Amino acid sequence: MKIAASSYSFSQYLNNGRMTQLDCVAKAKDMGFDAIEFVELRPPEGTSPLDYAKALREECERHSMPVSNFTVGAELLHPSTTLEDEIERVKAMVDLAAVLGAPSMRHDATAGYAPGARSYHGFRDALAVVAPACRAITEYAAEKGIRTMVENHGFFCQDSERVEALVNTVAHENFGLLADMGNFLCADEDPAAAFGRVAPYAFYVHAKDFHVKNGGGCNPGEGFSRSRGGHYLRGAIIGHGDVPLRSCLAALRDSGYRGNIAVEFEGMEDCLTGLRIGLANLRRAIADTER
Repeated sequence: MKIAASSYSFSQYLNNGRMTQLDCVAKAKDMGFDAIEFVELRPPEGTSPLDYAKALREECERHSMPVSNFTVGAELLHPSTTLEDEIERVKAMVDLAAVLGAPSMRHDATAGYAPGARSYHGFRDALAVVAPACRAITEYAAEKGIRTMVENHGFFCQDSERVEALVNTVAHENFGLLADMGNFLCADEDPAAAFGRVAPYAFYVHAKDFHVKNGGGCNPGEGFSRSRGGHYLRGAIIGHGDVPLRSCLAALRDSGYRGNIAVEFEGMEDCLTGLRIGLANLRRAIADTER
């Protein structure tokens, strides 16, 4: 399996201006990654997304660094305009994925929800809205040779049973799942059991780790977020936290997955340190799992 660096992992440096997404390409190459995933585009002022996508592709080609995936946000359940407009907007992101040379694109099904504002009674009701929208997007993407997927992400569309139901309701060979090892914890689900369920649907994988503290204890403060059930989570270097990395990798192996795995680091440590150690730990775990 090839290991990619997610541009999201460089967020500390991207947000404070120390790096651009163009810089991420050479840095990821120097660190020993096999490919790079771009999360959204961050074009500088005065540069169009299209021109920036072209520049990123040229930079990747210059460094012999394949683009493994393009990740974008979407809101198909409660769009800010109309659902038709949101579908068209996501299709435009597919066009950018083609310019980048990405073979796949992940978009949200729904970015999240406010329980008091949600007009659907539950996930089964939401499927009737979200699944046809995902199918329309993937049919468009299939014409361009780009596979699309959703991620276990955003609390509402996060449980393994829910993302499995969405993939099977869309029922299109071009549509699958970006399986994130850490995100199942946000829905208080055991990552090993969840991966055993969703691995056959995986088109792409994020390796992510979390420190987990029981929600019944003291609030650990800065750096921690809450799971849906109230437990405390903090991003960790891969191999340093509580995500059962080898169990998730074994589920992927047993399902026949041989695609890319992207390191997605969101811890409090320096992001370059987190990426360096996480890459080494992930490579070792993959080698141990494949023996």
